[in-house]
Amino acid sequence: MLYIASDHGGFKLKEHLKKYLAKNKIAVTDLGPKKYVPTDDYPDYAKILGQKVSKNPLRDSGVLICRNGQGVCIVANKFANVRAATAWNVMGAKMIREHDMSNVLCLPGDYVSPHMAENILEKWLDTPYSTDPRHIRRIKKITSLEK
Repeated sequence: MLYIASDHGGFKLKEHLKKYLAKNKIAVTDLGPKKYVPTDDYPDYAKILGQKVSKNPLRDSGVLICRNGQGVCIVANKFANVRAATAWNVMGAKMIREHDMSNVLCLPGDYVSPHMAENILEKWLDTPYSTDPRHIRRIKKITSLEK
Protein backbone atom coordinates (compact mmCIF):
# COMPACT_ATOMS: atom_id res chain seq x y z
CA MET A 1 0.00 0.00 0.00
CA LEU A 2 1.18 3.51 -0.79
CA TYR A 3 0.20 6.10 1.80
CA ILE A 4 0.36 9.88 1.46
CA ALA A 5 0.08 12.65 4.05
CA SER A 6 1.10 16.24 4.58
CA ASP A 7 0.65 19.25 6.76
CA HIS A 8 -0.79 22.57 5.61
CA GLY A 9 2.52 23.43 3.91
CA GLY A 10 2.33 20.35 1.71
CA PHE A 11 -1.44 20.11 1.31
CA LYS A 12 -1.65 21.60 -2.18
CA LEU A 13 1.15 19.36 -3.49
CA LYS A 14 -0.39 16.30 -1.79
CA GLU A 15 -3.68 16.92 -3.56
CA HIS A 16 -1.85 17.34 -6.87
CA LEU A 17 0.10 14.10 -6.42
CA LYS A 18 -3.06 12.16 -5.54
CA LYS A 19 -4.51 13.17 -8.91
CA TYR A 20 -1.24 12.27 -10.64
CA LEU A 21 -1.21 8.84 -9.00
CA ALA A 22 -4.86 8.20 -9.88
CA LYS A 23 -4.21 9.20 -13.50
CA ASN A 24 -1.38 6.64 -13.56
CA LYS A 25 -3.55 3.98 -11.92
CA ILE A 26 -1.47 3.83 -8.75
CA ALA A 27 -3.58 3.21 -5.65
CA VAL A 28 -2.88 5.54 -2.74
CA THR A 29 -4.44 6.01 0.68
CA ASP A 30 -4.64 9.59 1.93
CA LEU A 31 -3.90 9.78 5.65
CA GLY A 32 -4.67 13.47 5.86
CA PRO A 33 -5.36 16.15 6.20
CA LYS A 34 -8.59 15.88 4.26
CA LYS A 35 -8.94 19.66 4.06
CA TYR A 36 -6.58 22.61 4.33
CA VAL A 37 -6.05 23.63 7.96
CA PRO A 38 -3.44 26.40 8.25
CA THR A 39 -2.73 25.65 11.93
CA ASP A 40 -2.13 21.91 11.71
CA ASP A 41 1.20 20.36 12.74
CA TYR A 42 3.34 18.06 10.60
CA PRO A 43 4.17 15.63 13.43
CA ASP A 44 0.53 14.55 13.64
CA TYR A 45 0.34 13.33 10.03
CA ALA A 46 3.90 12.04 9.80
CA LYS A 47 3.22 9.94 12.91
CA ILE A 48 0.17 8.31 11.36
CA LEU A 49 2.05 7.45 8.16
CA GLY A 50 5.16 6.31 10.05
CA GLN A 51 3.09 3.92 12.15
CA LYS A 52 1.44 2.44 9.05
CA VAL A 53 4.70 1.85 7.16
CA SER A 54 6.41 0.52 10.29
CA LYS A 55 3.91 -2.35 10.51
CA ASN A 56 4.85 -3.76 7.09
CA PRO A 57 7.92 -1.91 5.78
CA LEU A 58 8.63 -4.21 2.84
CA ARG A 59 5.09 -4.05 1.47
CA ASP A 60 4.00 -0.54 2.43
CA SER A 61 5.55 2.81 1.58
CA GLY A 62 4.65 6.43 1.92
CA VAL A 63 4.98 9.99 0.72
CA LEU A 64 5.13 12.84 3.22
CA ILE A 65 5.10 16.52 2.35
CA CYS A 66 5.75 19.63 4.41
CA ARG A 67 7.32 22.96 3.55
CA ASN A 68 10.95 21.78 3.46
CA GLY A 69 10.48 18.00 3.69
CA GLN A 70 12.70 17.70 6.73
CA GLY A 71 10.20 17.94 9.58
CA VAL A 72 8.07 15.05 8.35
CA CYS A 73 11.25 13.09 7.66
CA ILE A 74 12.47 13.48 11.23
CA VAL A 75 9.14 12.29 12.62
CA ALA A 76 8.76 9.31 10.28
CA ASN A 77 12.24 8.07 11.14
CA LYS A 78 11.23 7.71 14.80
CA PHE A 79 9.41 4.48 13.87
CA ALA A 80 11.15 1.11 13.56
CA ASN A 81 11.73 -0.12 10.02
CA VAL A 82 10.94 3.26 8.48
CA ARG A 83 13.64 4.72 6.28
CA ALA A 84 12.34 8.15 5.36
CA ALA A 85 14.47 10.42 3.20
CA THR A 86 13.96 13.76 1.51
CA ALA A 87 14.51 14.16 -2.22
CA TRP A 88 14.73 17.51 -3.98
CA ASN A 89 15.46 16.11 -7.44
CA VAL A 90 15.18 12.96 -9.55
CA MET A 91 18.73 11.72 -8.95
CA GLY A 92 18.26 12.10 -5.20
CA ALA A 93 15.05 10.07 -5.41
CA LYS A 94 16.85 7.29 -7.27
CA MET A 95 19.70 7.18 -4.76
CA ILE A 96 17.58 7.18 -1.59
CA ARG A 97 15.51 4.32 -2.96
CA GLU A 98 18.27 2.24 -4.52
CA HIS A 99 21.10 2.68 -1.99
CA ASP A 100 19.19 3.45 1.21
CA MET A 101 16.05 1.34 0.71
CA SER A 102 13.88 4.31 1.61
CA ASN A 103 10.27 3.34 2.09
CA VAL A 104 9.06 6.88 2.79
CA LEU A 105 9.70 9.70 0.34
CA CYS A 106 9.64 13.17 1.88
CA LEU A 107 9.10 16.14 -0.37
CA PRO A 108 9.71 19.87 0.19
CA GLY A 109 6.40 21.42 -0.88
CA ASP A 110 7.83 24.94 -1.00
CA TYR A 111 10.84 24.06 -3.14
CA VAL A 112 9.71 21.67 -5.88
CA SER A 113 7.15 22.38 -8.56
CA PRO A 114 4.24 19.99 -9.03
CA HIS A 115 5.87 18.76 -12.24
CA MET A 116 9.22 18.16 -10.50
CA ALA A 117 7.42 16.38 -7.64
CA GLU A 118 5.77 14.07 -10.19
CA ASN A 119 9.16 13.25 -11.69
CA ILE A 120 10.72 12.68 -8.28
CA LEU A 121 7.86 10.43 -7.19
CA GLU A 122 7.87 8.47 -10.44
CA LYS A 123 11.63 7.81 -10.22
CA TRP A 124 11.33 6.82 -6.56
CA LEU A 125 8.48 4.40 -7.23
CA ASP A 126 10.20 2.89 -10.28
CA THR A 127 13.59 2.37 -8.64
CA PRO A 128 14.19 -1.07 -7.10
CA TYR A 129 16.22 -1.58 -3.95
CA SER A 130 19.83 -2.45 -4.62
CA THR A 131 21.01 -6.00 -4.03
CA ASP A 132 24.64 -4.89 -3.92
CA PRO A 133 26.23 -6.47 -0.81
CA ARG A 134 27.56 -3.12 0.44
CA HIS A 135 24.06 -1.62 0.43
CA ILE A 136 22.55 -4.66 2.14
CA ARG A 137 25.31 -4.53 4.77
CA ARG A 138 24.57 -0.88 5.48
CA ILE A 139 20.82 -1.43 5.76
CA LYS A 140 21.46 -4.24 8.25
CA LYS A 141 23.58 -1.85 10.33
CA ILE A 142 20.78 0.73 10.31
CA THR A 143 18.21 -1.90 11.28
CA SER A 144 20.39 -3.09 14.16
CA LEU A 145 20.26 0.42 15.63
CA GLU A 146 16.49 0.12 16.00
CA LYS A 147 16.73 -2.77 18.44
